Amino acid sequence: MQAGRTHANMAGNAVDLADVSPTAWRLLRVAAGFSQREVEREVDGLRQAHVSMLEGGSRALSGDRRRELFALYAAELDDGQVTALVEHF
Repeated sequence: MQAGRTHANMAGNAVDLADVSPTAWRLLRVAAGFSQREVEREVDGLRQAHVSMLEGGSRALSGDRRRELFALYAAELDDGQVTALVEHF
């Protein structure tokens, strides 16, 4: 694991959240059944604009925020869905 990289576990495999594409972030959110506004309500201090910029590729969130967001989405999806979205998009 590189210093400064953000990792999460998915089906026992480490996922480098810094390498998750903007498209994959958007697809994870939609597949999990969240609108950007709903994410804003679920995650304290995170605004719809932050989600929009992450999904548009114009802003990176802190490692803690990415882990929190990934956990929110992954809790609504099975491991196969998460794997497919992260690896193929």
